[in-house]
Amino acid sequence: MFMEERQQEIAEAIARSGKILIAEIVEKYHISDESARRDLRMLEQKGLCKRTHGGAIRLGQINMIPPRDRDYSAMPVFENYRRIARQAVKLVQENDVIYLTSGSFGFILLSLLPRGVHYTLVVNSVDLAKELRAWDGVDVYSIGGKMRQSGSVVDSLATAFVGRFHFDLCFITGAGLTAEFGLTNNTDETAAFQRAVMKNSRRRILLMPGTKIGADSMIKVCETEDFSTIITDWDCDEEQAGQLREKGPQVMVVENGDDT
Repeated sequence: MFMEERQQEIAEAIARSGKILIAEIVEKYHISDESARRDLRMLEQKGLCKRTHGGAIRLGQINMIPPRDRDYSAMPVFENYRRIARQAVKLVQENDVIYLTSGSFGFILLSLLPRGVHYTLVVNSVDLAKELRAWDGVDVYSIGGKMRQSGSVVDSLATAFVGRFHFDLCFITGAGLTAEFGLTNNTDETAAFQRAVMKNSRRRILLMPGTKIGADSMIKVCETEDFSTIITDWDCDEEQAGQLREKGPQVMVVENGDDT
């Protein structure tokens, strides 16, 4: 599980119950006390909770994904994710065949995608597929294989199946990105699945929070220059953005408060 996905779940738990203890986070996610404290500190900085001695409590108001036909599980949204996703959906064109990443970005993108326009969505998330049942005028393909606890599917069956598609556009994310080493992720299965998606995609869009730029993880997915566009946020400094641009992709940096 990515750090951002863990923090998303922690934020959801706080939103539901009003509080959470560090001991609960440590036990559920098998991480250290310091990692749990760091998660809560980052959530507090994003306005999603208030830290207390031994845990955190809910604030009076939490930013939610705006509902369409459904509530989308009332997922708390990191503001930088929402702004990155808002920029990303501008790249969608009528009749596109689109791979939609799983996890937090997938749900946020889904909440922002235009209605009344025909396109085809391919997903490897049981939860995303479930939400898409209510959509009219959109063709949906759900990738099969062994389901993870998170609801995503990235095993060898899924990788073989996704190789049958040709995508106009794919939305990808990862655990870390450097100009020199490229995109990295946490597991070999995830990396292999993402490579298969990218191999068959005409436009490859990387959604990368600025805090992940300059970081890397264990498994390499691809080179930086393999992407058409990288969309990041205000935590990516100009030097980092310049290094990424030198590799070839268009780099779009959304600003805090930028809804254009």
